[in-house]
Formats: sequence, C-alpha cells, structure tokens
Amino acid sequence: MELGPYLILGLLEGLVTAAVLALMALGLSLVFGVMRVVNVAHGEFFMIGAVLAWWIADAVGSHPAFAFPAAGFMAAILIAPVLTAMLAMAADQLVLKRLDYDPERTIVATIGLLYIIQQVTLMSFGPDARPVEAPFNHRLPIPFVEWRAGGLQAGGLQDGGWQLYWPWGLGTTSYKLFVIMAAAVLITLIWLVLTRTRAGLVMRATRIDRDMAQAFGIPVGRVYAAVFGLGAGLAALAGVLIVPIQQAHYLMGHDPLLLSFIVVIIGGLGSLPGTVVAALLIGVGDGLISVFFSPTLAKIIATLGVAFVLIFRPEGLFGGRRQ
Repeated sequence: MELGPYLILGLLEGLVTAAVLALMALGLSLVFGVMRVVNVAHGEFFMIGAVLAWWIADAVGSHPAFAFPAAGFMAAILIAPVLTAMLAMAADQLVLKRLDYDPERTIVATIGLLYIIQQVTLMSFGPDARPVEAPFNHRLPIPFVEWRAGGLQAGGLQDGGWQLYWPWGLGTTSYKLFVIMAAAVLITLIWLVLTRTRAGLVMRATRIDRDMAQAFGIPVGRVYAAVFGLGAGLAALAGVLIVPIQQAHYLMGHDPLLLSFIVVIIGGLGSLPGTVVAALLIGVGDGLISVFFSPTLAKIIATLGVAFVLIFRPEGLFGGRRQ
C-alpha cells in the first residue's frame, strides 16, 4: 500500500475535524474567558444548529420559489446560528444571570439546560438522523507525486523521475474543502473583532475586571448575554457546516463537547491562538490515526494528551501562568 495518498487523505479529513473543533472550542473558550462559566450545554447548541439546518433546508428546499439546490443550505447557514444565539441569550437572562454567574451553580444549571434542550429536540424532531444535502459536493481525487526509477519496464525503456498520479478510489470533496476555508475565514474575522474593534475591547475589559468595567459604565449584563450568544452561535455554525457530512441527530453533541473541552484545556483557556493550534493538533491527529488505526484510539490519545498537559503545564500551551 502506498502511504503517501493515505497520509494526504488523513490530513484532509483531519483538517475538516479541526475546522469544526476550532469553531466549537472558540465559542467555549470565549464564554469561559469572559464570563467564567463552564458551559456544559455547549454541545447541545452545536446539535441545535445541525437540527435547525435540516429543518430550514427542508422547509426552504420544498418551497417552489426556491428551486436552486443551494437555497436551503444558504438559508440554514444564515438563520440557524442566529436562532441558536437568541436561544442562548434568553437562557443567559432567565437562568445564568439569576444565579449571578456563580461558577459552581452555573455548571449544574448548564447540565440541566443540556437535558432540557436534548429532550425538547427529541420530542420535536424525533430520534431519526436527518440528512442535509451539501450545496456542492464534487469529487476531487487526491494527487500524489512519487519518484519512479527508469529502466527496462513493461512496454519498453522508460525514463525515471518524479511522476504525478491519482490513486484510484481515494479523494475528497469540494464541500469539505469549503468547510476548511470557511472556518479559517470565520476565525480570522473573530480575531479581528476581538483585537481591532471597540466590542472586542469591551469584552477584554469585562474579562479582566468585571467590577472595574461596570464602574466605567460598561453594561456587563449585556456583554455577558452577547458573549454567551456568540459562543452558542459559533457552535451552531459548526453544526450547520458539518451536517452535510454527518447527519443531524439529537445526540450528536456529546463527542464535539468532549473534544472541545480537550482543545480548550490543551490550548489554554481564553487563548485564541492556543485554541486554533490545539484544534489542529487534535483534528489532524484524529484524522491520521483514524485512517491508519481506529477513531477510538484517536480519542484515547487525545485524552492522554490532556492528562500530560494538566500535569506538566496546567495553564495550557498558550495560557498565561497564574500569578
């Protein structure tokens, strides 16, 4: 077996996983970094995004006014994250704010929110997995370059050198490449908002000292609601992007939540570069190990990586050291 094409295949599959994980973990890291809330229901917002994507795509796609195939997905990617963010902001005002964002009580509250969202989704949409058609899904073969020696071969004398070929049966799709590029653009936009805008400055000020920010007239309650909604919206957007690859299901939020916590712990809480680097490490490692071994082994290695990080660098790879 030629290892080169399979390495490229594992790398591409890992980059898709890393793209989705980076969006998920970025939302989780923002919520904890600004609000000091461990959102255990974060995976359910991912699931809601995927389920709403199916519902919106099905409703729009069946309407005679929207005949082109991409209409349903385009509507889903615009509407589902906004609806999920609004739901998260309502949960913040009705539950978390009333608990005064106490770290221990908010963990219990978000666990309860997890089960409420999960069961309401089950009762509303049923237990079946729901597919969403990708707006484009062209098959792209994986090219591979190798050195082939010349000499006397079948058919006569052939020259050696680097040769390009496409292994039969191995390839990716245009939609998976779109997921990778879309995540890169979105992460760049979030970084620009956090570092180059007044809204980002307000978030950073609230994160550093909540009381001082409030004393300077910053509406901390609104900032918290916006951050909680933004985190949920990013998770829902990740769910919308992945649902043409994985079908929407009411239990699909568990594994992404676990991997998001792993990414945040390894990268460092509140660190955007750490989140991206850790997502790449976990995602690409998961893709390569899954191609050559098994997905279960990839999860075991990721968990062991968290254990080593907690032992030798508890603040994460890019997290600031505690003073």
